[in-house]
Amino acid sequence: MDKTAYEIELIGVTKKFGSLYANKGASLRVRKGEIHALVGENGAGKSTLMKVLYGMYRPDAGEIRIRGEAVSIPSPKAAIDLKIGMVHQHFMLVKTLTVAENVILGEEPVGNGGALDYAKAAAETRQLIDKFNLILDPDALVADLSVGEEQRLEILKLLYRKADILILDEPTAVLTPQEIKYFFDIIRKLSSEGKTVILITHKLKEVLSISSSVTIMRQGVTVASLPTAGTSESGLAQLMVGRPVVFQVERALRTAEELEKSPAVLEVKDLTAMSGKGHTALNGLSLEIKKGEIFGLAGVEGNGQSELIEVLTGLRRPVSGSVKVLGEAIDPAGNSARKMFSLGLAHVPEDRHKKGLVLDYSVAENMVLGRHREPAFSTPARMNFEGIAAFAARMIGDYGIYPPRPQLRAGALSGGNQQKIVVARELSRLPRLLVVAQPTRGVDVGAIEFIHKKIIETRDAGCAVLLISAELSEILSLSDRIGVIYRGRIADVFGAKEATEEKLGLLMMGGKAE
Repeated sequence: MDKTAYEIELIGVTKKFGSLYANKGASLRVRKGEIHALVGENGAGKSTLMKVLYGMYRPDAGEIRIRGEAVSIPSPKAAIDLKIGMVHQHFMLVKTLTVAENVILGEEPVGNGGALDYAKAAAETRQLIDKFNLILDPDALVADLSVGEEQRLEILKLLYRKADILILDEPTAVLTPQEIKYFFDIIRKLSSEGKTVILITHKLKEVLSISSSVTIMRQGVTVASLPTAGTSESGLAQLMVGRPVVFQVERALRTAEELEKSPAVLEVKDLTAMSGKGHTALNGLSLEIKKGEIFGLAGVEGNGQSELIEVLTGLRRPVSGSVKVLGEAIDPAGNSARKMFSLGLAHVPEDRHKKGLVLDYSVAENMVLGRHREPAFSTPARMNFEGIAAFAARMIGDYGIYPPRPQLRAGALSGGNQQKIVVARELSRLPRLLVVAQPTRGVDVGAIEFIHKKIIETRDAGCAVLLISAELSEILSLSDRIGVIYRGRIADVFGAKEATEEKLGLLMMGGKAE
């Protein structure tokens, strides 16, 4: 075989962290101009393997070949020199700078006298925008961009640095269906121009629609690499997790008559609240959630979801409006997180790193965050470490958290296993009201199935559930009723049988459902 047949070859790559293997003899081969998907369970080693390719980690063993030549990639700078670029799941943008300034940051063109040549930077940026149809304003502030525009800006940064190999980590995690379609047009355009694209994703429908080939990893090992044509969601899922996976969790929808008879657990009326930047985030929002109901709230991020969560969990005071839980009016001035938890609230936050976990604490310690005053976990004199360890071990077993080590630092686990810690802790409260945001973001298909079942079990136990998700398939598959939030208000509410992705997507973008 011609040694240049592959643009990228990772051969027998092994990477250890202490005694844990993240990659164990993993391999990946991608041809030039190909759109290649990389899939696997959380903790399968996908991101680690790509960070080896991008120079963020040094492999303990194995070989890397780029365009047929064996190379060493000791740093991201070395990767960029090899025309390799990576867009991380969490964008790395400076919000106070413009699009053009973010693009050239670290690669600034210099004019006469050594001064920054901003006109040249803007012109080069605009040329790339036009060539790849990225639809961005070089002079716009990043703080004013939508999530989809930020995603395109990250790609633009790589193109400015002349990257021929683009690694995209969960690129559609926060995009609407319309934005995803447009994003895929951009990816196909990049491929047609000879760019090689690797997509790390958990969305198997997207794997089938956009990629020409796919590599599947499990527990640090490459288990298969095959053309996408001829594969299926169920086949890929079984390769990922080693067993058949149920994509649509069975549930009995609550009828309108049943909901009418059920008592309201949460009543929100005319709620107005400001954002941290002083803008109106909630603008007269009203909603009601009944006992034993999942109310799905769909919307593009930044339309007031975060502020609504903070008001409901006692972390933000509203300007006006009212909130009732189980018929009890909540005084905004005296509301607190502890008060809400005492009323039976559980909360799975939208950002597990910032609000759900202390990454330097152990798995066991994170399992009882906010619950450490309970008699099972402490006395007035001391913490009950034996009780905490036993509880954590039980939750690890019940929720399939890997590695199954209660004393392991939570930050050492994969994102999906970190999410399981948060879900296990909150659902074990046996809540009466569950506020759950982005419950399966960055989570593999096996864990999605498991978490969805747990949410439905919680609803069936009589809990009222507010489900906030940018994942429309998740909203549609779990909710009894669905509302769309746009600019701080509920644009419309549907019964689950009336809603479609297209209808919800239009409302999320400010349009009208037909």
